[in-house]
Amino acid sequence: MTNEKNYADVKTNKGKDWFYTDIVKEHFFNPKNLFKTKEEADNYDADGMGMVGSPACGDMMKLWIKVDSKTEQIKECKWQTFGCASAIASTSMLSVMVTENGGMKVDDAMSIKPQDIVKRLHDLPPRKFHCSVLGDKALREAINNFFEKSGQKDRVIRQGAKVIDKILNITDKDIEEAVLEGATNFESLQKKTKIGVQDKSCIPEAEQLLRFYREKYFGAD
Repeated sequence: MTNEKNYADVKTNKGKDWFYTDIVKEHFFNPKNLFKTKEEADNYDADGMGMVGSPACGDMMKLWIKVDSKTEQIKECKWQTFGCASAIASTSMLSVMVTENGGMKVDDAMSIKPQDIVKRLHDLPPRKFHCSVLGDKALREAINNFFEKSGQKDRVIRQGAKVIDKILNITDKDIEEAVLEGATNFESLQKKTKIGVQDKSCIPEAEQLLRFYREKYFGAD
């Protein structure tokens, strides 16, 4: 599910901002736990499946897990994606992280953050950091699906979206995505989302969320 441009960019380290570490290249050229065919995925007896994104938008991730019913450790983690090199490498690494050393417990896996994956990859280009979000979001959906299928609906954790700009219907999730795509201050956030252009009253809350997501994903400035 890759394309020639992905291979060219990774192979040539196109541009300084596009430098990929050797670990990223290893997981891109030799992805771990990847379903290579539709038949493999269709015939897989998973305990949980999660999907985020949309092929129509360019990035889509499906992820399947098998969980030990007694220990709740993730024994297998398989995935497919329509995504860029960074998304492929990030999810490949994620699948290793949750299955190594006997498997990570589902509660611990729920707490994995994109920066945990990026750290194991020895960094990603800043403008590609948001690609590491696909895998961990799909993993949380797969774990929630496991909880539902195993009769543990009280353990399902959902993250809803709150409307911040009521005129343009811009949510906190839109702000989160903008930060992951490179927004570092309110000016760049507004350029990406148009938040606060008409609804000036939402600007203080938008700025607060901007700082929150910046610290969450990139640490304190």
